[in-house]
Amino acid sequence: MSAAAPISDTYTGDFSDSEVPQRKSTPRATIVKLSVGPMDNNVYVITDKSTGKALLIDAANDADTLIELIRAHGNIELIFTTHWHPDHWIALEEVVKATGLPTAAGRIDAEPIQVRTDRLIDEGDVIEIGDLRLEAIHLKGHTDGSIALFFDDDVTHLFTGDSLFPGGVGKTQTPDDFDSLIDDVKTKLYDRFDDSTVVYPGHGLDTTIGAERPHLEEWRERRW
Repeated sequence: MSAAAPISDTYTGDFSDSEVPQRKSTPRATIVKLSVGPMDNNVYVITDKSTGKALLIDAANDADTLIELIRAHGNIELIFTTHWHPDHWIALEEVVKATGLPTAAGRIDAEPIQVRTDRLIDEGDVIEIGDLRLEAIHLKGHTDGSIALFFDDDVTHLFTGDSLFPGGVGKTQTPDDFDSLIDDVKTKLYDRFDDSTVVYPGHGLDTTIGAERPHLEEWRERRW
């Protein structure tokens, strides 16, 4: 993707028919979503409209595409990694070498990410991008240190990595991990945010808290 490469302003969050990045506009921000790599990882670029400064979430794959996106954008200040699973940071080393951008990740998950982490993020920390304030939520279960980020605008926009998807919570390895994750999703997400909150997961389609809330006990019963 070059500086002149298309970005669609028809935002569906669905890349099943086209690989063209999609952009949505909110009163205070723009959100660009693209899908990369063999696991269809979602990458997000969140831009503060008032300053043009931006954050990239998950340099997951297709380093050349991400480098061109960063160079075309010009004002990305930080790359944030949601958790340590390699499909979410495979392109990170190459992107950092090419751009010199600083990195951030959850404190607990930072060590297995085989690229330097410049800023360690804990529960409740705030990443400031221009006038946008993205707050961190620690969700334990998919990994021990997964971090979701959210900012408030016309509605709340919540970036959940692999902790919450349409139709369920993220994959876990043990019963204790599942219990931890589903409890965190209930107490830290469902009990905090209203139904209009938009959820942007690490793979696949977007959803809302309202669409997923009625199914929590069903997920708890089926154990995934």
